[in-house]
Amino acid sequence: MKHLLRLVQSSAPSTSVQFRKSAYGRRGVQEFLRDVLAMANASVDGSRYIITGVQFDDKGRKCLYPVAADDFEDRPAYQTLVNDHIEPPLKINYQPVLIDGERIGVFEIGDCQDRPYMMRIDFSETLRRGDAYARINDTSMKLGRRQLQTLFERQFSNSVSATNVEIGFPGNIIHKSRKLATQSLRQLPSLLASEKLNELIEAKTRVQASAGNTMMARLTHARLFGSDVPYEDRSTEEIRAEIQQLERRYRDHDEQFLFTEKHTDLQLVILNQGGESIHDAALNLVMPTHHELYIATCLPKVFEAEKFIERTAEEQADYPSVTLRDNQVQVCARFAEIPAGELINVFTLPLRVCVGEALKGRRLGIQYKLLARNLRAPAAGTLRLLLT
Repeated sequence: MKHLLRLVQSSAPSTSVQFRKSAYGRRGVQEFLRDVLAMANASVDGSRYIITGVQFDDKGRKCLYPVAADDFEDRPAYQTLVNDHIEPPLKINYQPVLIDGERIGVFEIGDCQDRPYMMRIDFSETLRRGDAYARINDTSMKLGRRQLQTLFERQFSNSVSATNVEIGFPGNIIHKSRKLATQSLRQLPSLLASEKLNELIEAKTRVQASAGNTMMARLTHARLFGSDVPYEDRSTEEIRAEIQQLERRYRDHDEQFLFTEKHTDLQLVILNQGGESIHDAALNLVMPTHHELYIATCLPKVFEAEKFIERTAEEQADYPSVTLRDNQVQVCARFAEIPAGELINVFTLPLRVCVGEALKGRRLGIQYKLLARNLRAPAAGTLRLLLT
């Protein structure tokens, strides 16, 4: 306790010490997780500290802002939050320190030897699985792919050779290519709805051009949508505006069609042919984008009793981490251990893929890179999908 008191009294903001005016509490969980990640990934030796209830004024003097006693009584449970959201495992210790009769809080984060530390699951739209931060001087910065790769390569060196690692598609042997059947997407719900509305626009346009009554438009509406759907006298501009909203309106229906009815499961395997297990590994895949290449970013909702039902968090946690970019699709899988001499599946649940007929006869490359704590260098290469 005395060393924490001396730390609070003598320290200034630095790479290993952060000061914060107020406790995190239940409303500051996202900031807490981000700050812990940044501290854990900081390029320093030994323990790191976050001190709550202390702020510096304009003249550089420390001002105390007492922390409530119940913040130290698992309200919230800070260690549990770290266990649930951050990997690899990270130990923190949070305790009160009294200065001039005022209670402040000190988080002590132990010596962090397994960098990079990353989000294990999504917390919010802005703090997602795979995100990582690092504290540099007195600022927290989000880590990009290059910085993460540097951390992995620095940490995971001088052990297993990448030539002992084989990655590919499963089969009697490990394949570097796989045939994938394309699908007709003409029955995609949003596409069908768009076609109907465009046909209705054409009928209304013909009525206007002939200065006739609306009977043709009514008959077209009844043929397209059925007599149970009442006719509405809408302008072509209103119908075009509705077309713009179809992708959002039919999202659940489209995902049911693409990733439940028409999808193909895509699994990969890893074989560690060395004599030593590979530890704390991350496999990153990069694929090109195309308007008829659909890859599920999560499991689709289940359609039951005429409605769509969300999957449980446990189900979604088993699905691969997929991120869609403007010109590429990124997939990430992580492993605590890849045992020596064993063939393992990359994904707990296979990747769900649906490919339209516009890509028939094409080849799609999948760039892969495996980083691990005890790989001398990343195991990298290219796999191919042969679209038939």
